[in-house]
Amino acid sequence: MARKYSKGAQKYVKRAMKKRKKGTLRSGRSGKKVKSRKQAIAIGLSEARKKGKKVPRKKKRL
Repeated sequence: MARKYSKGAQKYVKRAMKKRKKGTLRSGRSGKKVKSRKQAIAIGLSEARKKGKKVPRKKKRL
């Protein structure tokens, strides 16, 4: 089975997680400090998606 996420995407998530741990990761428009692990992963994947790395699309909410 093929990889869902590319190694390039993994780097962005790793960077976001390190920033979160250091306390410098901030979210979108509000610029609030990110505390949750899930949000840090989401930010990393979002950045990877913008750079054109292999990341599955976001799930649509109903």
